Amino acid sequence: MSSAATTAAADATPDRVPAGTWLTVFGGVLGAFIAVLNIHITNASLKDIQGALGATLEEGSFISTAYLTAEIMVIPITGWLTQVFGLRRYILWNTVLFMFFTTLCATAWNLESMLVFRALAGLSGGTLIPLSFAIILTLLPASKQAIGMGMFALTATQAPTIGPTLGGYLSENFGWETIFYLQLVPTSIMFFLLWRGLQPA
Repeated sequence: MSSAATTAAADATPDRVPAGTWLTVFGGVLGAFIAVLNIHITNASLKDIQGALGATLEEGSFISTAYLTAEIMVIPITGWLTQVFGLRRYILWNTVLFMFFTTLCATAWNLESMLVFRALAGLSGGTLIPLSFAIILTLLPASKQAIGMGMFALTATQAPTIGPTLGGYLSENFGWETIFYLQLVPTSIMFFLLWRGLQPA
């Protein structure tokens, strides 16, 4: 009787997801949030960045275009590269590279260097969006994937709302460089959650 009750209880919660797994999923969707936030927080500070780098209005638009173009280029091949390198290794390396190139953006000394750093940040940041989906589909059972997708939608849609306000405030009060340094905080949290939660292949 006791055995039957235990079996019934186990069958009742076959898709129970540990808290640690949810934290890992949150780390993944946080990556998508950061990748989108980068676009909007930078756009809000373009005028200050242009002035500091001596760029015209038209030249300044390339700062956003360089990042977006690189993102668009890398997204279609992210699935293949994930198979080559493995999910854990690929996303952790791209997280580190994103932090590195984003920091370099804050140290850019002219328009050309900024464009190079923005493009490289886009190549690494662009992977974070599809990889967040990969984490949801890999770690969560089918019955819980809708919750994971809801987490993704919630975080990704908040970035365009938060980015312009935050970017304008930081740029005006603390200098445009701070918009890039600030992104190191959520990205570091993301790295820790994924490093701890994703198992080596």
